[in-house]
Formats: sequence, structure tokens, C-alpha cells
Amino acid sequence: MSERAQAAPGRRTVMGAGAAVVGAAALGVTGTARAAEKNAGTSAGHGAGHRLDLPVPTVIGHRGTSGYRPEHTLGSYQLALDMGAHIIEQDLVPTRDGHLVCRHENDITATTDVADHPEFASRRTTKTVDGTALTGWFTEDFTLAELKTLRAKERIPGNRQKNTLYDGRWEVPTFEEVLRWADREGRRRSKPVWLYVETKHPTYFRGLGLGLEEPLAKLLRRYGRHRAQSPLILQSFEPSSVQRLSKLVATPRIVLLSGAGSKPWDFVATGDPRTTDDLIRPAGLKWMASYAQGIGPTLDLIIPKDASGRLTEPTTLVRDAHAEGLVLHPYTMRNENTFLPAEFRRGTDPNAYGDAFGAFAAYFATGIDGIFSDNPDTALLAAADFAGK
Repeated sequence: MSERAQAAPGRRTVMGAGAAVVGAAALGVTGTARAAEKNAGTSAGHGAGHRLDLPVPTVIGHRGTSGYRPEHTLGSYQLALDMGAHIIEQDLVPTRDGHLVCRHENDITATTDVADHPEFASRRTTKTVDGTALTGWFTEDFTLAELKTLRAKERIPGNRQKNTLYDGRWEVPTFEEVLRWADREGRRRSKPVWLYVETKHPTYFRGLGLGLEEPLAKLLRRYGRHRAQSPLILQSFEPSSVQRLSKLVATPRIVLLSGAGSKPWDFVATGDPRTTDDLIRPAGLKWMASYAQGIGPTLDLIIPKDASGRLTEPTTLVRDAHAEGLVLHPYTMRNENTFLPAEFRRGTDPNAYGDAFGAFAAYFATGIDGIFSDNPDTALLAAADFAGK
């Protein structure tokens, strides 16, 4: 075991929203004992109340270890596991023939070498995805066999020049390949490998006849990750996708939330007037708790920034969500200056590391249950520091 992996915090008692969580992060029971008791008898696939054996704060490897390797590659996932990340994230999009592959977006222009393949030049096109016009190459225009001829590369080489060393080393993995990898590694380590799986643009893909939830549920059942205690968490920015999944599998679920004033795309598509601002109020949190076990808000919903980019006072979201029995796994912490709150930047190089430990400490102090990080080793050390206080 590496030194970084040894630094991971152990299971401990965490006080939050006036209640104790003993020995594990409890999706659906982090808030009050009353909330846990209220939800304990829910049927499979509905409501909160699942208890998961995860340390608090939970460190989630964002797209694997995207601070060190091209995102959503088996190399990125393996390094996250070797570092000791508690959960490793996958984002799912479909191919033309219905296979689920791991990419943050269906636009693969920046994350693969597709532009270097003359045989695919004619497939460059402009599409509108969730209201945004994009020009490039898209997974839904490729069969899996065609997609497998491409190689992954660093998405933001201007910020992460060292990651370009690994350009071309790995292909685009299917989610089934990731499930097989997780099973192999779980057997080798004698403990399960946790996965955190997001459905990307589900309304858009459903409109193309490439719905994500049904094939995802089929794979979860095939690999035994469809139960309430399975080592996997499902997530989506579209509440309707989370609701749909809740009717297909019992696997725990998280609703992702964008910044203040934003609106989930399925709400836009159906004319639902609610915004993220509505969802983070008590009534919205109670509604999400009826079919999910937690929320994944942007960090700015936990602690907003002022005009200079400095942190201000925390909101009441952690307290309010815990009161409904919801856990909070906000996103995303990165080590580079350009991504940190202004008071934690060091020096003038935007791509140099700033005081990431200071930023982690500020966010952990709010009582969040975990955090997405591009740098799981840093997050684990910060979590260990916090646990030792």
C-alpha cells in the first residue's frame, strides 16, 4: 500500500446536523435518526434509508484521477484506486449501437484523437445538446467498434501539460469493461471497488432512442450491483433520470445540482418552472429525499464566492439537507490555482498548485459528507487531517 493510500481516514463518528453517524457515511441517514427511521422500511428502489460502508469524509475520484491522467480511462481509474480513493466516478454516454461508454461528454473532440482520423472527418458536425450548440464528433454517431479505434487524450492540456505524456495510451472504456475491472480488483484486494456512475444528458439521448437508464440497469443487474447495499452510487443532473433509475434498481442515488439560478434540463424540456434555487430549499430537498439518498451540489452552493472569487459565509444547505436525511457530496476540488478560491491561490502561475489543503479544510468544516476531487491523494490527506482534529 502506498503512503498516500495509508493516509486515508478511518471510519469514525461524525457529528452533523445534530446527529451522529457511527462507523460509515450513511446515505439517507446522515442527518437525524428520525429521518433514518422514517425511511428504513421503504421498498427496494424507492426512498432513502440505505446505509453504506464508506468513510466520512468520502473521497470521490473525479473521473478517476483526472489531475494526473487523461480522464475516464482505465489508467485514470486504476491510479485513483491505487491512491486509495473511496469511490471512483464514471460518466456514461451511448454509442450508436447502444453500448454505454465512459466519457464526460458525448462530444469527444477534446478527449480523443478523433480529429486525427481522416476516415471520420465527414462525421464532424454541429449539434444542440441541452440547449448548447456544439461542433465536433459525438459518440452517438459511432459504433463501439469504430470508437475503439480511437485513443484517449488529455482534455485540458493547457492546464495539465504533464498529463499529455499519457495521450494515446488508453482507449475509451465501456462501462461493462469498468465493471469487470472493478470485480477483478475487488477480488484481488478482498474488498469491493466502489463506483459512482452518472447518466449524462439523459433527456437528449432518450429523444434519440438511446435511453441510458434501461441498459444501465441491465448491466447493474448482470454484475450484481442493483441492490440497496451494492458498492455503487448512481447520479444525474436530471431528477427524472434518478427517478427512472429508482424504479429499475435499488442502488443508492444522488441528484446532482448545478449553480444558483440554473435549471435541470429535464425541467426545461417539460416546462417545470423550478430551478436549482427551489430544489435546495426545504420543500425541494424533501421532494428529492423521496426518491434519492443524497445530493451532489456544486461547491458554490455550499460556500458562495464574492466578486473577487473569495469564499463568503456558508449557506444552510448542509444543515437543511441533513435534516431531510440526505448526504452531500459536492464537486469539484482541484489543486491548481485557477480552480481554487482566490484566498487559497499561491503565486502568479494559474496552473501551479495553490493551498488546496486550506480549501479542503474550509469545505470539510461545513459538515459535508464527501467531496469529488481530481487529486484523490491530496483529498485523502486533507480528510485525514480533518478526521484527526
